[in-house]
Amino acid sequence: MFCNVAPRPRNAEATRAAILNAALERFSRESYDDVGMRDIAGDVGVDAALVSRYFGSKDELFLTVLDSCSNGRDLMDGSRKDFGRRVAREVIFESKNEGKLKKLLIMLRSVGSAKAMDLVQRTGSETFFDPFAAWIGGEDAAIRARLAAATIMGMAVSREITAGFGLTPAECERLAERMGVMLQDIIDN
Repeated sequence: MFCNVAPRPRNAEATRAAILNAALERFSRESYDDVGMRDIAGDVGVDAALVSRYFGSKDELFLTVLDSCSNGRDLMDGSRKDFGRRVAREVIFESKNEGKLKKLLIMLRSVGSAKAMDLVQRTGSETFFDPFAAWIGGEDAAIRARLAAATIMGMAVSREITAGFGLTPAECERLAERMGVMLQDIIDN
């Protein structure tokens, strides 16, 4: 006995988005070297050739995944005058942003892969560190961009590891105030 199954409707945009989402999930859970195009295709229920058709190589898919995540450019939205306070309050008090966390996980999992690390470093410089340093401007802008980013990333990871720092609301207020002063000092030089 055979069932008559209707063919899956074709929607290139939806299929591409599903592949990208599956790749994001895979790369945030597994190292670059452990993820295969067939794995991603299987997660979506498509042929691996279709993944290649939409994204080209695994490297290109990985770069597209990195680009689809929050790239930190939102740090540069707003005035430089209140950068420290604004960003510190976001890191300490705003609810977690899955996109930012997944990109951070992808970057951390990439450390063990020479290929992935090269892609992360290149895209990180092009899409974040170089524009951030230009936004900061002045002497040692690249150094200050790295210091600010390291502080922000470190505090974001600490928040997730400790489920909100394990501090009282009053302590979180003082933490945000001190972090804000520190970040503003880095930005202002």
